[in-house]
Amino acid sequence: MAQIGTDIGSAKAFLEAGNVVGIPTETVYGLAGNALDTDAVLTIFRVKNRPSFDPLIVHTDSFDKLNRYVSHIPELARKLAETFWPGPFTLLLPKRDLIPDIVTAGLPMVAVRIPNHPLTLDLLRSLDFPLAAPSANPFGYISPTTAQHVVDQLGDQVPYILDGGRAGVGIESTIIGFENNIATVFRLGGMALEQIEQVIGPVAVRTHSTSNPKAPGMLSSHYAPRKPLILLPPGTSPDPGERVGALAFREPFGGIPAPNQRVLSPTGDLNEAAKNLFAHLRALDNLAIDVIYAEPLPNEGLGWAMNDRLRRASVQE
Repeated sequence: MAQIGTDIGSAKAFLEAGNVVGIPTETVYGLAGNALDTDAVLTIFRVKNRPSFDPLIVHTDSFDKLNRYVSHIPELARKLAETFWPGPFTLLLPKRDLIPDIVTAGLPMVAVRIPNHPLTLDLLRSLDFPLAAPSANPFGYISPTTAQHVVDQLGDQVPYILDGGRAGVGIESTIIGFENNIATVFRLGGMALEQIEQVIGPVAVRTHSTSNPKAPGMLSSHYAPRKPLILLPPGTSPDPGERVGALAFREPFGGIPAPNQRVLSPTGDLNEAAKNLFAHLRALDNLAIDVIYAEPLPNEGLGWAMNDRLRRASVQE
């Protein structure tokens, strides 16, 4: 079984030996390996059972180091980085040859970010390589927001998990690229669109891909519990029943046992809701129920990203 601790030295030693480790970020927990070591990156894909056509995000600790891994930084990207990094957003930029093709699924662009978590930033500063780190969960399942979630999902496949407490944001980073010099959101996430547009103006949104995605997290079915999840039309209620579960925004539904329900934020705080989203989905998935109904959230702030996750979780392949 994986060891959980706060020893950066232990995590560093495992990474330098070519192993993968669990790391905390402000978004979710990541499964990290040396992004410049193809064998370590292959281990990430194997442990997650992740398809090789789905690219990974590369994590570093400073804007200066970023120039080692990307060949060009557009001015709009620079403005976003200076405003929001470290933080829950990722830039899609042209890669240098130093980044192995397996990291980017053979594409010329690499997803990069500086995470906002003190333990992981200290770890990155201690390393002479960046970390490839998708979410630390089996591919397609609910993302982990605590170290224990990583243990529960990946068990002894990860030798060490750096425990940084509960993730403060709770959903993955927003991914932004630039197509024909137009800022484009490829994945909605922990940085709200409104915040981004305050800095660089209007952005395009392109978030779905059924195969060969341009950025991580674009597949149409993702973040899903094992139980069927049904996303309710706005203003409707789930079918009542003893074996029905419900994920509500502000208050529970009638006709469903209280233990089978989870409320994201009784005060209607979208940031609190995002922090609770994956943990509540995981709790419902572990109950003796047959189906989970989920209430959509307001399409504002982090509500856009949470609705995106719920839509993907409800897709039946």
